[in-house]
Amino acid sequence: MTSRVALLLAMVVCLLGTQARAEDLVTALSSDEVSIQSNFTGTEIVIFGQISRDLNTIARPGIYDLAITVEGPAQDITTRRKGRFLGVWVNREHETFQGVPSFYALASTRSVGELADRDLLDEYAIGLHHLNLAVSGYSGVPLSERDDFRNAFLRLRQQQGLYSERPQSIEFLTETMFRTKVPLPANIPVGQYKVKSYLLQDGGLLSAKESDLTVAKSGFEQVTYNLANNYSLIYGLLAVTLAIFTGWLAGVIFRRD
Repeated sequence: MTSRVALLLAMVVCLLGTQARAEDLVTALSSDEVSIQSNFTGTEIVIFGQISRDLNTIARPGIYDLAITVEGPAQDITTRRKGRFLGVWVNREHETFQGVPSFYALASTRSVGELADRDLLDEYAIGLHHLNLAVSGYSGVPLSERDDFRNAFLRLRQQQGLYSERPQSIEFLTETMFRTKVPLPANIPVGQYKVKSYLLQDGGLLSAKESDLTVAKSGFEQVTYNLANNYSLIYGLLAVTLAIFTGWLAGVIFRRD
């Protein structure tokens, strides 16, 4: 008898788990690679998809929420605060944030605070104020002032167009099909990006998907970028040689008899 009860309980748990995973996300990008050339002034990518549902499962009441994030490669970024020293404004205290996204954009159906509770938003880094901005091991900034540096960091990144939140920017084409546009500024860093999509309802996470996006220089820009980053000595010698040759050529052309 006990074994039958245990078997029934296991079946119930299994069925409940299947129902909890009844919804799934299918997403795609308009392009999985962005090429940066000398005339690049920014662009945008379109993210679209559909909420698929198990036909054997009863539809949930209520509406779905979506949150889509685009994260650039991690970087160490330093934020500095200026202060007066002998009547001159100079850099004083600074805080280095380690392994933070070089680019971050959020598109959502509602404002971040309405999507879920803080723990879930923190866990999946949904929203600017839920990013894990870890500081370096050494910091000369008092604990009481670290929030000021964090807020300044977020504000500066937003001013540069590298961080953004766009609530109510996901458009539902049908009850289950959706799309959104994510602008990419001209100063976007190169590297491998992660596009993460989250399906939520009543504050709970139903499904999540992740896609890759590549941002890379192309043509002559790619050659100079590789030289500058991977062969700095050769790049420096070429730059000096080109400068000398340009100066000599200008002297020949504009030489007066």
